[in-house]
Amino acid sequence: MVESHGLTPHLYADDTQVYDSCPASNVDAFSAKLSACSCAIASWMQSNRLQLHSDKTEVLWCATTRRQRQLPRSPLLVDGTPINPVESVRDLGIFIDADLVMRTHVQKTVSRCFAVLRQLRSIRHSVPATTFQTLVVSLVLSRLNYGNAFLAGLPAYLFQRPQSVMNAAARLIYGLRHSDHISNTLISLHWLRAQERVRFKMAVLMYKASLGTAPSYLSQLVRVADLPGRRSLRSAQTNRLLVPSVKLSTVGGWAFPVTRPTIWNSLPDNIISAFRNISVPGLVP
Repeated sequence: MVESHGLTPHLYADDTQVYDSCPASNVDAFSAKLSACSCAIASWMQSNRLQLHSDKTEVLWCATTRRQRQLPRSPLLVDGTPINPVESVRDLGIFIDADLVMRTHVQKTVSRCFAVLRQLRSIRHSVPATTFQTLVVSLVLSRLNYGNAFLAGLPAYLFQRPQSVMNAAARLIYGLRHSDHISNTLISLHWLRAQERVRFKMAVLMYKASLGTAPSYLSQLVRVADLPGRRSLRSAQTNRLLVPSVKLSTVGGWAFPVTRPTIWNSLPDNIISAFRNISVPGLVP
């Protein structure tokens, strides 16, 4: 039904997402297409004794910061109910901003982590040190790790706030003052810094994709050796991946298909060459 309107659906449990893209000049026609699609969905749900929750429906226009002013601010009709566009939406615990900078997600995650640290501070002297460290890892670092792959490629200043959470957690574990140096403490805890944790997770995803153990949409890789006319070149002797070109170095450079091979190619040659003989599903070396 959604595809018949030229849109793309994404379903998870009882949530349905409908998305697509269009030039700024076709926003009005695109809005009409979204409204028609939502009416068709509501009609189908009603005929199957289901109900579309218009009060829980959200509309998000995604564009660069410079093009945000060109987007419509008028409500979008969803099953006859006007829905005003929002600045950010929550998707499986991940907050996505209209400008795709992930600023809201970072702010809310950091705020919740500091709230947990304040609660843990009250029991620091009541439990053994190893137990307290386990609590910090389980209740604080797990929040920072969840969905942090979405932060890959973002500006470095966004990682300062998650890093401040890690610094505060490390000082709380060892009872350090705010003025104490933190680098050696993070090393003793075997904690990677916030930006390094993101790069590590992306590299692990690439490793799983190379082995074929990752989801199929992550395993659609293109190696330099598989490109026509490149097999005889020296670069084809490695297992490096093709980085697709983008029009915008900001938003385009943050896209998962770009950051994924970029981080993989930045690994040392001895690590990448170790996977030279690994076959990627769907590709013939």
